[in-house]
Amino acid sequence: MTKSIASRIEWCRRQSTQAYAQLERAGWQAEEAGLRDALLNRDHTTQYQQGPPTVFERYALGLQDGHAVLRTAAVYLHFATPTRTAGTLRHAGIYGMSTRHIAGLTRRGEQYL
Repeated sequence: MTKSIASRIEWCRRQSTQAYAQLERAGWQAEEAGLRDALLNRDHTTQYQQGPPTVFERYALGLQDGHAVLRTAAVYLHFATPTRTAGTLRHAGIYGMSTRHIAGLTRRGEQYL
């Protein structure tokens, strides 16, 4: 799940480099920052509220979407019925990752930063 956030962060980064208008570029950068903040369990909402409303909306969108993806990953891990083999999970899409590593990713997401 955090791979999807990392992919979206990269997509926002590419979009910001292709943006012509400064406000559009700032919006993409704010969305990227919101996604990153969700991964790192940070919230810079008050800082973005001081700027242009469209940039604040993009930050809030990234933050909310990032939190939603992380909650989905946590629910998936909680309700999945994996087979445990020597401290690793054998289930769709998460082969060979330790349970401790996956739990850490849903809390911090630092692998993709």
